Amino acid sequence: MALSSAFWRLNLLSKPSVSLRALKPFKPKPRPMSSLPISSKLNPSNFSASKNPTSLDPKTRTPYPQHDLIVLGIETSCDDTAAAVVKSNGEILSQVISSQADLLAQYGGVAPKMAEEAHLQVIDRVVQEALNKANLTERDLSAVAVTIVGVRKARKIAGTFSLPIIGVHHMEAHALVARLTEQELQFPFMALLISGGHNVLILARDLGHYVQLGTTIDDAIGEAYDKIAKWLGLDLRRSGGPAIEELAREGDAKSIKFSTPMKQHKDCNFSYAGLKTQVRLAIESKNINATIPVSSATSEDRRSRADIAASFQRVAVLHLEERCERAIEWALKIEPSVKHMVVSGGVASNQYVRAQLDQVVQKNNLQLVCPPPSLCTDNGVMVAWTGIENFCMGRFDPPPPADEPEDIEFDLRPRWPLGEEYTEGRSEARSMRTARIHPSLTSLVQASLQQKL
Repeated sequence: MALSSAFWRLNLLSKPSVSLRALKPFKPKPRPMSSLPISSKLNPSNFSASKNPTSLDPKTRTPYPQHDLIVLGIETSCDDTAAAVVKSNGEILSQVISSQADLLAQYGGVAPKMAEEAHLQVIDRVVQEALNKANLTERDLSAVAVTIVGVRKARKIAGTFSLPIIGVHHMEAHALVARLTEQELQFPFMALLISGGHNVLILARDLGHYVQLGTTIDDAIGEAYDKIAKWLGLDLRRSGGPAIEELAREGDAKSIKFSTPMKQHKDCNFSYAGLKTQVRLAIESKNINATIPVSSATSEDRRSRADIAASFQRVAVLHLEERCERAIEWALKIEPSVKHMVVSGGVASNQYVRAQLDQVVQKNNLQLVCPPPSLCTDNGVMVAWTGIENFCMGRFDPPPPADEPEDIEFDLRPRWPLGEEYTEGRSEARSMRTARIHPSLTSLVQASLQQKL
């Protein structure tokens, strides 16, 4: 199905075509959480169950109380099913997460098909629990924001209760949740988004306007953590990252000389496939048996595993540090007013990662901003907040039909590009993933703005 300019923001397209019209975007004010103008094309009275759009003071971000927005966020893009209810003043009314820890342990990482089925099994319960904890019903909501697998559930709620719906880009949500926790964080800012499936360095110039400075050419750091944790016989029920971080504290980080990836490439892209191979060979040379849990290993075997974990983590994070150094240089060329660097995503919960990157950021006279660990891993709060930011700019779609067919199909975009690549950041080494068949979120937003000028 060809993309129409009307589908300017959603990371989902329905088949057959459902009437989704793009409501008029408005020119951003200095703060993206600006007021939403009321026009003949955008009348909140059309949405019988929605609150009036909020109007925010650009400096304080405090909404006028009578115009508070309440948004339900549904996050289902990876391995946890999450929902949250958030107000436009930043108050988190509820947050619920259903973990897939047992599946992670069984498969040694995320198994997409199994994860999708697990989402569908628990999503009704998770959403209802989020509403119950907030002491609200669907009729109290202003809108619903959603990622990937939860689309059908979100559209059912939105259609039944005449609520606007906001399709959210998963990685944009990781970047923007920092604006919920750090009131002084203004555009432009840098962001390093690191998780099991992503390694992305971006310059966030404005809401919906992102420049991709670097990305992974193969594996993400979180995937490397998971795989190596499995090879070391660690408990994966809380994912490989925390397991490696804990074991690494017992080891000597300089005991094994792993090579830092991509030293010869003077760009901001990442690669962890080669480092994984180095670690696997080190594990084999130590005759480590992954079927024996580290908790049952001999003291000598445990020390060998700890040394490998510590040495891997040191080099894996050093790779991040080197790329961030160059990315900061590039970002300041584009936007000299950048003052903050956000580090978010599941791997950003790692305290060693935070400490090392804080040194890099401070050396370049910037401030590191990390959401609390509970908002770094996938969560409904980040989806709800991103929905609020976009709703306040008029970037949402009207309620879907209440009688929308159950068997309707959606074109979901699990690797939808967030921003356009920075010219100097293009790498011949990086394979062009299937994500590039879709225009980036930034290109769609900018095209929509140009059409409305």
